Amino acid sequence: MPTNSYMQSTFSIALVGNPNSGKSSLFNALTGLNQKVGNFPGVTVDKKTGSCRLRNGKLVNIIDLPGTYSLYPKSADEQVAYEVLLNRKSLDKPNLAVVIADASNLKRNLLLCTQIMDLNIPVIIALSMLDIAKRKGIQIDIAALERQFGVPIIAINPRKNSGIDDLKKSIEAVEQQKNKADNPSFIDVKKLCGSWITDIKNIAEAESEYAALHICCNYTELPFINAAQRIQISAILGENGFAKSKIQGEEILQRYRRIGEILQRCVIEESPMKKSLRSERFDKTLLHPVWGNLILLAVLFLLFQSIFSLSAYPMSWVEKGFSFLSTQLTAILPAGLVTDLLINGLLAGMSGIAVFIPQIMILFGLITILEDTGYMARISFLSDRLMRSVGLNGRSVMPLISGMACAVPAIMATRTIQNRKERLITIMVTPLMSCSARLPVYTILIGLVIPDKSFLGIFNLQGLVLMGLYLLGFVMALIVAKVMDLVIKVKEKTFFLMELPVYRAPRWKNVGITMVEKAKIFVSDAGKVILVISMILWVLSSFGPPKQMKALQEKYTVLHQLQPTQEVELNRAYATEKLEHSFAGIMGHAIEPVIHPLGYDWKIGIALITSFAAREVFVGTMATLYSVGESTNTDASLRDKMRAARRADGTPTYNLATGVSLLIFYVFAMQCMSTLAIVKRETRSWKYPLIQFVYMSSIAYLFAFIAYHALI
Repeated sequence: MPTNSYMQSTFSIALVGNPNSGKSSLFNALTGLNQKVGNFPGVTVDKKTGSCRLRNGKLVNIIDLPGTYSLYPKSADEQVAYEVLLNRKSLDKPNLAVVIADASNLKRNLLLCTQIMDLNIPVIIALSMLDIAKRKGIQIDIAALERQFGVPIIAINPRKNSGIDDLKKSIEAVEQQKNKADNPSFIDVKKLCGSWITDIKNIAEAESEYAALHICCNYTELPFINAAQRIQISAILGENGFAKSKIQGEEILQRYRRIGEILQRCVIEESPMKKSLRSERFDKTLLHPVWGNLILLAVLFLLFQSIFSLSAYPMSWVEKGFSFLSTQLTAILPAGLVTDLLINGLLAGMSGIAVFIPQIMILFGLITILEDTGYMARISFLSDRLMRSVGLNGRSVMPLISGMACAVPAIMATRTIQNRKERLITIMVTPLMSCSARLPVYTILIGLVIPDKSFLGIFNLQGLVLMGLYLLGFVMALIVAKVMDLVIKVKEKTFFLMELPVYRAPRWKNVGITMVEKAKIFVSDAGKVILVISMILWVLSSFGPPKQMKALQEKYTVLHQLQPTQEVELNRAYATEKLEHSFAGIMGHAIEPVIHPLGYDWKIGIALITSFAAREVFVGTMATLYSVGESTNTDASLRDKMRAARRADGTPTYNLATGVSLLIFYVFAMQCMSTLAIVKRETRSWKYPLIQFVYMSSIAYLFAFIAYHALI
């Protein structure tokens, strides 16, 4: 999307709805690839925005608000949606709210809709999941429902792109003010509260009496209410004996009472004895205490097997492409620093990025399929009992699963956990889940030290090891969570309530969009870091203290004169010694005593240091070091160069013991500055990221040490 497209239009539309109502599907259908992710001002809550061109050519802004069941928020995500809708001065204040309502659960979904209507925001109801409602035996008279509510109601099916044109037509009518801007009041707030609510409305500059009621309920916490307004509001509430809980309860009862009356006239439902839905029949097996968990393990097994098997060919093509390009450029370009920088710095760094794009795309594509089908929510349900045994609950599962993609948004996702202790523990253990940044490290090391063997034709050993690494991180997360549960003395009971979405076929367009977007993010975010560090490493690896470098050059000049027939061997030896005496070599040798007990040499030490910028930088670092350290064989892949690496005694640098030790170190180590920064933001203290860094690094060192000495 062009960088300025979001700013070209002043008309803003908010997509609002209950979780699992089809809101994300509609957002993707309206915006396609014209979307971006940021944060809401002042908070770390994800903000999905995009642009949509209407039929008349008008470009409008779309904002996908976090899912919420009502305008009484219970989590940080819901609080953000609440403030955006309530704050008339907000930069994200919508001109129109498209409320997505699940037709198969209409009564509960319409509660939020009526609340937004009473905020005096123009509303269009997008009625989704009509196919599910039909299978439940629910018949809806949309025209009658539209008359009762007094707002446009459009039947949609974003998965099939059905109703999108009608929705755009309705949006055009609102945007051109063909429809009246004021919604009919759904309940009489003055009658509910009293005439004093008008005074609150004037003081707070609210757009409706209902908005004023919400300000009365939360005026001490709303950032757009200033101190003077708070004093006046507090005085009026005190004079009138305002009882927040009583009025909120009465409001909800009034809304449900009227919604029920409307639905009686507009909706026909079959008898409760109706046939079970296909989803309910599937759940009898997939949520079974025994079979459900076995199926879950099988799904995870297939996931990790697929990452290796499906990506094998495209990764090989990328490797061969870069090797061919490196060979051709070496033959064409004149020898010198510029050529060396281009081939061993820039090109080596680019290869370290590009070769793992297939695996990143496949991982996110498979995760999106699990989410789209509704199975990801079942994983949370299945894991609730296990989570509770270590002091967490089922809500912790989604951040942990999200941690397989990236720990940063996963830690931000813990805002949905209401219990403070459970949220803190989840934040502290989420980085133990193997994120996609670890995948390139796992792939290169597994390919080096684990044989590519298959058992029974389907069980690939490398895939099994990859799955084992992910499970190892998960098991350690549970152990650490249990320890923290015993240490943190806070007793606060919580209940895990979750609505399970129906099973549906994956939206292949959405899967494709996600794969492309994640690849772009990997290339633009991780790629920038890898390239910059690769260039810096090339400089550090190519240059060193002038006296040492001069002495080394003189030494090999003499050796070339004395042994003219040994030119190839001398060039290789010179490149190796030059790298060891470079600034990078000096840095690596300085930390070698600390990492030597783990089986690592100074080159691996350099990679461990650079990995703190981002774990995947390990591969870029290796690519640069082995390119700079090799004066020949430029057409060899990085894996081939690492396989050929030797220690001083002639033994392979990457034997089974060293490889497994490195794999385990990267499973447990906290090597991500971005994660530490987001933990600080979420906990508002440096104490917790420091604790996290210390305990994860200690576990990584200890288990890597044990693994190396057990296998050596």
